[in-house]
Amino acid sequence: MKKFDKERLLLAVAGPVIALVVAVALTSVVLLASGKSPFEPYSIMFEQATFSDIQVLIINQATLYYIAALAVAVGFRMNLFNIGVDGQYQLAAMMAAVVGAHVALPAALQVPLLMLTAILTGAFWAGIAGVLKVTRGVSEVVATIMLNAIATSVIAYLWLPDVFGVKAGNNNTTGEMKKSGWVPGFNMGDAGEIYGLVILAALLGIGYWVVLNRTRFGFDLRASGASESAAAASGVNPKRMVLTAMLLSGGLAGLAGLPILLGDSHTYSLNFPTGIGFIGIGIALLGRNSPTGIAFASLLWAWLDKASPELDFHGYDKEIAVIMQGLIVIAVVVSYEGVREWGLRRQQRRVGAELAAGNVLGASSDNNTKKEVAGR
Repeated sequence: MKKFDKERLLLAVAGPVIALVVAVALTSVVLLASGKSPFEPYSIMFEQATFSDIQVLIINQATLYYIAALAVAVGFRMNLFNIGVDGQYQLAAMMAAVVGAHVALPAALQVPLLMLTAILTGAFWAGIAGVLKVTRGVSEVVATIMLNAIATSVIAYLWLPDVFGVKAGNNNTTGEMKKSGWVPGFNMGDAGEIYGLVILAALLGIGYWVVLNRTRFGFDLRASGASESAAAASGVNPKRMVLTAMLLSGGLAGLAGLPILLGDSHTYSLNFPTGIGFIGIGIALLGRNSPTGIAFASLLWAWLDKASPELDFHGYDKEIAVIMQGLIVIAVVVSYEGVREWGLRRQQRRVGAELAAGNVLGASSDNNTKKEVAGR
């Protein structure tokens, strides 16, 4: 492996490692300050990860996180902050649930229809922010935050009994979806079922990497994110790339709720998980927008979520995991900036050394030429 490649690998790994170490250290300080053991909670949570039922829960939860984080990462690669992934995925899940409850097609058509519904809904909702940005210069952060609030109101309206809502006790639902839209999972025996759409998450990760790293569109997307003026000079339309990136991000966000919708709940209700989009932001940061890094970060986040409830039975607050997740996000931002500065300094020193070496060689060559001329 070349020296340059080793440095790039070191820079890619250093940020997440530093962030995790800092988060663990600070969480341990919090535990010590509260008079608790700084080591036992981690031991308890690691032990939980050895149980097959917890492993299934972790994989299922990580599947949702992974797709949501990919949606955020697409925006990040374009230098866009799509903070509206949560609203996009919730609205998309509801629309897919409504279609699934009122349309009955063969499974070969029903499942693609529900996926297409989710993709188009998420893309449409994110596209509103994209259009506002390219036509009126509205910040995508402000627009997507407001759209999150609007999505919540739209969902509340769709839940009305005279619209698409179906009351189930005190719960608001969209009614049970037709069974042709259910996606069977992988039966793990007593441990439960792994969502069948975990395969979709893996395919999305592969597709994300191929498109961004092996296609002209991916190059244009990354180039526009790095410098709009430079991209425009090379013939790329920055506004079109902004809108396209928002549509792609929203489309991916729309798929984030489908693993649990089609594989478990089969309806959209008050019990449907929320906050997945916001968690995806932290996971995308921790994974450095890499599909592999995001996968590991998703598993880490899901492990903290699913292993922490056991802490309540041992005299510890399960919110320790929440504290650790928050500290990871803060540490990620700080450590990445530190690693970036360190990398720039190393690059500057290397360039300086190469220039100095070039000057020495040039001076030596000039001296040799002068000697040859004098000899003649």
